[in-house]
Amino acid sequence: MTTTNTNVTGTARLNFAKAAPKVFRALVGFDAAAREGLDPTLVELIQIRASHLNHCAYCLHMHTNDARKAGETEDRLHMVPVWREARHFFTDKERAALALTEAVTLVADGGVPDEVYTQAAAHFDEQELAHVLSLILTINTWNRVALSTGKVAGTDERG
Repeated sequence: MTTTNTNVTGTARLNFAKAAPKVFRALVGFDAAAREGLDPTLVELIQIRASHLNHCAYCLHMHTNDARKAGETEDRLHMVPVWREARHFFTDKERAALALTEAVTLVADGGVPDEVYTQAAAHFDEQELAHVLSLILTINTWNRVALSTGKVAGTDERG
């Protein structure tokens, strides 16, 4: 077993990419396909919100940095966790995507409400909506990989 990752408590954890390279590459491919045709800023908002909800500091750090590189403002980044209370910072389309992100991420808490899905479908065509859903699925998977393997925020391992 390859245990080259060390979590915040100093415990060695599995290096997922090395231990399951085929699975890791498939996930990278799924993630890349999900992003196709989506605005990079929207991609990062979705990933940031899911990472907040999943308490994934590793992914949150990575995606807030990526959002800044994509041109996102500090004001908007600070407002993502309270987007409902700071509606004027986000477009209708972004709010629909954030609501869908929350519903899918927290799906065990009551499914995806019809009104959330309908609102998202009103702002995205079918292909875009499929990509948004796919992106939400991938970030939730990445969050779970990072959390279970003890990834430490601030140690972005992408090459």
